[in-house]
Amino acid sequence: LRTLTDVFAYAQSEGVELRLDATEIQVRRPQASRGGRRAFVSGKKKQNTMKATVIADWRGRTLWTDALRPGRMHDATAARNEGIAICFQHFPDVEVLLDDGYLGLSRD
Repeated sequence: LRTLTDVFAYAQSEGVELRLDATEIQVRRPQASRGGRRAFVSGKKKQNTMKATVIADWRGRTLWTDALRPGRMHDATAARNEGIAICFQHFPDVEVLLDDGYLGLSRD
């Protein structure tokens, strides 16, 4: 599965329940000369982090991972930027388990 659309099409055709969540990875503090240095400080972990959104199946096998983003970005914002919110509209039959970080997507 190479694209996000492939993952949702696979889940719809096979009846697979997807699990979506973001994970934060601690990174070294960016150089002082680099712009946007504060964007890497996570409000949750109070550390310099990068965030990745991961989609797995019910067995916990990773099906898709997006690009790393600054840790300050909210989970729902990262999902919107990556196009996950649009896939929810195009594949309404796919069941996805989400945590509270994605409540804003239901309003969209």
